[in-house]
Amino acid sequence: MRIGLVVLCVAVAALAGCGSSPPAPSVPPSSAPPSVSAAPQSPAPGTHTQALYVNGVRRTFMLHAPEGYVPGTPVPLVIGLHCRPCNASFFRGLSGLDATADKHGFLVAYPDGVSGTFNGMTCCGDADDVTFLRELARHLVATWGVDARRVFLTGISNGGDMSFRAAVESQGVFAAIAAISGGYIGTRADDAGFVPRDPISVLTIIGTIDPSFGSYNVGITAWQDRLKCPPSSAPALSLADTRTVATCADGSTVDVHRVTGMGHVWPGASGGPLSWPDAPFTAGEVIWAFFAAHPRIG
Repeated sequence: MRIGLVVLCVAVAALAGCGSSPPAPSVPPSSAPPSVSAAPQSPAPGTHTQALYVNGVRRTFMLHAPEGYVPGTPVPLVIGLHCRPCNASFFRGLSGLDATADKHGFLVAYPDGVSGTFNGMTCCGDADDVTFLRELARHLVATWGVDARRVFLTGISNGGDMSFRAAVESQGVFAAIAAISGGYIGTRADDAGFVPRDPISVLTIIGTIDPSFGSYNVGITAWQDRLKCPPSSAPALSLADTRTVATCADGSTVDVHRVTGMGHVWPGASGGPLSWPDAPFTAGEVIWAFFAAHPRIG
């Protein structure tokens, strides 16, 4: 079933942030370690609304722990990033990752961007989201028993773009990313030196009728070229899916799904903006299968 997301993007642009935006200036890295603090926590199953102060800035996130979570037992973590202008609650409902986490036994953190957005590859704002995501991961390793070798990032649209930026700028933190309807794009991606120093595996699912498909396709091809990842055909998710898998020179993996008839959506989402309920696969399950197979290298 083809999904006419060109029309949908126009209808929900105020919510989803479809289309291009001018590049925002990057935040220069600080030579001093960030100041990080949080209220005392009692790790337990369920969904928790929490805050983390990074360099004095209060950042909020939701954290879901499955029923079988046992405090102190090493557990994987998936950090899920929303579109723009959206929030953690929207992405939590869209992605269905709570159910995936309950089934497979991992934690899911849903951070809120500042003013509904993340300072990703092409936009938006000037928040130091790279430091926030890095410190959020470290905080949950220290307080919730997260396995530091199994920390992952995923997101849609602006959140997918942010996953790529964090992958490049956060050495040794994230094992893999999964960008859905998002990509390695914009002026940062135009710089051939803007690549990760440490191995980090990448899954991306992009649709041929997404208005940004061309940019996403060019971007992931550049990533493969720069990291010396020669792609080859691999078993697809459906008849509409053209899939390639590549092993890079640094040992990481790049798994690319180009889906005919898919627009700017999250496959398998049950309803509402950016959903594709009739998709032939569920993004959450595909993402988790990839993450489970790709712990951090080294």
